[in-house]
Amino acid sequence: MTRQGRLVLAGAPIGQAGDVSPRLREVLESADVVAAEDTRRLRRLAGELGAEIGGRVVSYYDANEAGRAQELVETLKDGRTVVVITDAGMPGVSDPGYRLTRLAIDAGVTVTALPGPSAVTTALAVSGLPSDRFCFEGFPPRKTGDRARRLASLAREERTMVFFEAPHRLDVSLAAMAEAFGADRQAAVCRELTKTYEEVRRGGLGELAAWAADGVKGEITVVVAGFTPDEGPPDIAALVAEVDRRVAAGEPAKTAVADVAKGAGVPKRELYDAVHRRSATP
Repeated sequence: MTRQGRLVLAGAPIGQAGDVSPRLREVLESADVVAAEDTRRLRRLAGELGAEIGGRVVSYYDANEAGRAQELVETLKDGRTVVVITDAGMPGVSDPGYRLTRLAIDAGVTVTALPGPSAVTTALAVSGLPSDRFCFEGFPPRKTGDRARRLASLAREERTMVFFEAPHRLDVSLAAMAEAFGADRQAAVCRELTKTYEEVRRGGLGELAAWAADGVKGEITVVVAGFTPDEGPPDIAALVAEVDRRVAAGEPAKTAVADVAKGAGVPKRELYDAVHRRSATP
């Protein structure tokens, strides 16, 4: 009988090695191939767990993911077991893993996961914000215009939102969120979760943006409260100002009006008329 290949997506600790599943040591020792986002971190983690990696170790990160996924799926089709592990959290969740998972499924290979710590759900749990319904938005776009458009599209999102962000962009992203969602919208910035210097800052987005302006270090997860209908109707004057800002940055007026209106949940014609009336005012 031909041996069945198996892809294992292994959750890695987001801080403390002891938080991982006891099964992680077993799969690291028994897998034919371990594909790691950072091979040095993998070996350090294996040492902390007292695991002897028995198979071949290969790198699997953003820059080589596409090509390496093709190689690994051939290994899986040969009946081997491949473990994918990233620096922290679950492969495929804002980390390498999706491409290989998709290829393995298409090839009829068994795909399973070894659950582990998650910055998304950990931050949500300690944020103090509603957790019955939430959405994960990953990293906000880096470019100013793209980021503004993405956040504007979420302005009327009623679910609690979870974001990742790099520490050196945190102040800019929080300021953009304050502009898109309102400075008083409640949020929590979770830094270095489960680690020695864990910190959770809670407050309005405007307040948090001012705090982050002094500089923040570490791994960051941001949790933002969703829109609630009792926040009242959108401030049309603020929406007009946002359209003006985008047009000044080079975005076509038609596109700016459509994007801002969609994000705020107001009719495009209503916002267009407001922009037109302001322009016609002497």
